Amino acid sequence: MILRIALLQLLPGRDLDEQMEKGRASCVKAKEMGADIALFPEMWSDGYALPQDASRLEALAIGADSDFVRAFGKLAGELQMAIGITFLEKHEPKPRNSLILFDRNGAARLHYAKVHICAFDDEKVLSPGDGFSVTELDVGRGTVAVGAMICFDREFPESARILMLKGAEVILAPNACPMEINRLSALRTRAYENMLAVATCNYPAGQPDCNGHSTVFDGIAWLSDEPGVRDMCILEAPEEEDIYLAELDLDRLREYRACEVMGGKYRRPETYGLLTEEV
Repeated sequence: MILRIALLQLLPGRDLDEQMEKGRASCVKAKEMGADIALFPEMWSDGYALPQDASRLEALAIGADSDFVRAFGKLAGELQMAIGITFLEKHEPKPRNSLILFDRNGAARLHYAKVHICAFDDEKVLSPGDGFSVTELDVGRGTVAVGAMICFDREFPESARILMLKGAEVILAPNACPMEINRLSALRTRAYENMLAVATCNYPAGQPDCNGHSTVFDGIAWLSDEPGVRDMCILEAPEEEDIYLAELDLDRLREYRACEVMGGKYRRPETYGLLTEEV
């Protein structure tokens, strides 16, 4: 089973209407390319704009049941393709940085709000999410277990580890920051240590503080019939705006997870108590 993931590495428009128009057109193109899932970069609804003034921020926030979000659910059903749409979510006491994953029938299968917000920077005006979840996503030829994390979440091993423990095979990771060697290494490590795929969609060069380099790491560090290790990176986009398609071999990933030693097989949770204590 080959899972095709389209990373929509796009420059944002000037307002919500332009985000809608460009986003819809890009999803149509992704479907024409053969995608099973189309993923947007972080907070696509406003191009990751985070005014620090509460009234201006509230004016940009939209509900999970807004026309904008529901339009992408409808489009997912029309295209028979899953869509991971990202948005500044209206929420109390403060907005959230969120993703909703619609399945190929247009049903919302996953609603995730960024847990590890960048509270040391502009995201201090946001509320954090409160947990990680995984859904079984029907892509027509079978199902795949999908979870999500957003940008700064990748810097916490617990994010991907919890998703792995909940059964995730693929993590969708919208992003909005410069993807350099250290951040790319963190994503590679999350894939390696949990034996799962991590698909990250960033904004291209031209968006402030972003540089493209959207990636997919397939989580398979070696193969029994090939000598030595292999590069888990099956896609690294350049800086330019475009739609980039990765083909993930789920059968091979599942075989690897069944016989290799990473992930949860040899964990010693009874020794990890400190991880859940306040510091």
